[in-house]
Amino acid sequence: MIKKSLSLSYLLFVILSMNQYTYCQTTITKWQYDKKGAVSITYDDGIRPQFTEVIPIMNQLHFPGTFFIVTGDIKDSRYHAKFIGRPVKQIMAETKIIPTNKNNFFERASAVRFLSYKETAPYFFKAGSLFEQKKFSDVYKLMDSVYALALAGRLPRGIDTTYEAGMSSQNTWSEFKRYASQGHEFACHTLSHPFTAILDTPNIYYELEKCREDIRSHLGNKYTFSAEVPFGTEDERVMEYVLDSKLFPALRNKMPEPYMTEINRGYKEQPNASHKEYVQWQRGPLTKTPLSLMKSWIDTLLVHDNIWLVLVFHGIDTTGWQPLPHKEVADYFHYIKDKEEGLWVSTFGDVTKYMRERMAAKISEKRSKNKIVISLQHSLDTTLYNLPLTLKTYLPTQWKSIKVQQNNIIENVEISSDANGKYILFQALPNYDKIEIMTVNSF
Repeated sequence: MIKKSLSLSYLLFVILSMNQYTYCQTTITKWQYDKKGAVSITYDDGIRPQFTEVIPIMNQLHFPGTFFIVTGDIKDSRYHAKFIGRPVKQIMAETKIIPTNKNNFFERASAVRFLSYKETAPYFFKAGSLFEQKKFSDVYKLMDSVYALALAGRLPRGIDTTYEAGMSSQNTWSEFKRYASQGHEFACHTLSHPFTAILDTPNIYYELEKCREDIRSHLGNKYTFSAEVPFGTEDERVMEYVLDSKLFPALRNKMPEPYMTEINRGYKEQPNASHKEYVQWQRGPLTKTPLSLMKSWIDTLLVHDNIWLVLVFHGIDTTGWQPLPHKEVADYFHYIKDKEEGLWVSTFGDVTKYMRERMAAKISEKRSKNKIVISLQHSLDTTLYNLPLTLKTYLPTQWKSIKVQQNNIIENVEISSDANGKYILFQALPNYDKIEIMTVNSF
């Protein structure tokens, strides 16, 4: 019995010694800086008070935002809304003899705003709503009626535009460039804010691709990463086309990642029902949304570890769809700031990049007496995916002071501890030089 007891004691001593001198393990934290969850504050339509009233609040709190902008009517934009296809007079003439049907509907709907008549846009948007409700016979009759009015000269002559395009025209590219330099993301929301579910393929492409081109030429390639197709559409035909065309790596409407559950604005599903690695939970504060409900979204995020809350704002004060007073928005943002210890507040594009990089990354590590060498690699396009990842490395217990080096940059890193032992958190760039963790005064 004595020999057995001694051998067990010796075995325990060996295990503890191994843990003390050889144990180390590196993981990528689920969110940057090892936060509990992520928040992206996004805005649609480029309504001017978003910039004049809300950006100053966000800058004061050091919150970056993502602005999905409508570009076609902004001064100095190269591309403007137009119909891509046959001459509209030819299409109008055909409506006299061929009723609208499933074979010609998308072309007619795409052309209807460009007949050189005003007051066609309300018919266009009503048609889009009916189409998404699958009321096809009603939408075909509606399209016939607006063409009949144009042919009869019962609509005023002129150029029609959308409310969103008109509002966005109050902004300038130089202002957007200044806001971008402050850390905000700009992203595509089309040229004219159409109902894309009823556009044909050439016009879907024109609205998105030319919006992207103007953003690229005025702001740079960095701002061609994200997009939102108007009205939050999830129309299967549109989504299939946009995703297959690969115009934008990140689409707020739909990002079918196998490791992520998407809960879009209109969904009643709760994020705690998902057991996937990530949940993108979109919430859209409306005019009558109680502030208490908005705060509860933050509270829900903080009791889980896999939720990405994407807030979708539109109007501010009295301008735009479903406007919120900017003072109420400020109160809400201060509430988020108070909870910032557990929150990573970042742009839509950067959160997307972080998740994809983390899920694609591979880590290897080697250890000597006074050093841990880590290799961090992913297989993604490094011209797009170059965001630092947060690494968490557990250390041998005898290490007292730590320096981390990558790309010839050396940093002192604070040691923390949890139930699993001593560890450090640090930022590292994938696909660059190896990372060296060195103890300064080990014994």
